[in-house]
Amino acid sequence: MSETMDSQVHYAAKKVASTRRPVAYLVQAALAGSYIGIAVVLMVSAAGGLLAEGSPWTKLVQGLVFGVALTLVFTAGGELATSNMMTLTQGAIGRTIGWRPAAGTLAFSFVGNLVGAFIFAFMVHSSGVLAPETPAGAMIASMLEGKSHESGSQLFWRGVLCNMLVCLAMWSAARLRSEGAQLLVIFWCLLAFITSGFEHVVANMTTFSLGILGGLPGASLADFGRNLLFVGTGNLVGGAIVVGVAYAVIAGRPVVPVAAAATATGQADLARATLADRAS
Repeated sequence: MSETMDSQVHYAAKKVASTRRPVAYLVQAALAGSYIGIAVVLMVSAAGGLLAEGSPWTKLVQGLVFGVALTLVFTAGGELATSNMMTLTQGAIGRTIGWRPAAGTLAFSFVGNLVGAFIFAFMVHSSGVLAPETPAGAMIASMLEGKSHESGSQLFWRGVLCNMLVCLAMWSAARLRSEGAQLLVIFWCLLAFITSGFEHVVANMTTFSLGILGGLPGASLADFGRNLLFVGTGNLVGGAIVVGVAYAVIAGRPVVPVAAAATATGQADLARATLADRAS
């Protein structure tokens, strides 16, 4: 557990340092936002027909295909705000970064995710694959209508529960050596959060952008802002506190920097830190 925490605080410092190249960091965050958007489009394309038929398998199919989101972030590389909520918090607790740089980096990744989600949504909207008359387009409209009727409290707690699972996926992946095992745990955690109906702020960026571009009910800028506020706050609590702080307490504060620990204990620790680096 302490070795994973060492890797996390090291990676948090690396994230903050990478913002010194703001254009590159913005692109990396925008890509992560678009990768989550890919999963949203795949989800409604795969499950839209089932929803139209009233199938009880709709939510399960949604969960089964959504894993591509975090898989792409993990393997291709991207700066995802929701997983950063855990990593940057742990870095601040471990004192490899300050709280202000942690907050600034998190805000930067959030903005980048939003930019990427909107650009991706614009491309999808322009392609016509989610036109209102299609099952997938109808599912987007149904999702937006449902989100607009959820209370702030419901959105908040669904956000907490969602990012518990997202950050558990990334924390667990950082503890594993096999890439196959890492991808499997990511798949299961995302299956759990999507099938359960929890709320992910970055996924909602694409959903609402599609709704705004398509002029759908429940997709006004006010609805979008309200969703970002409550779901984003819930995601922050779930990722930073429920998972990030909890495992920092369990692991204890890192005693030595990761680089020094790797030198002292050999190549095994260094390899483990490298695997954690990929789980951004």
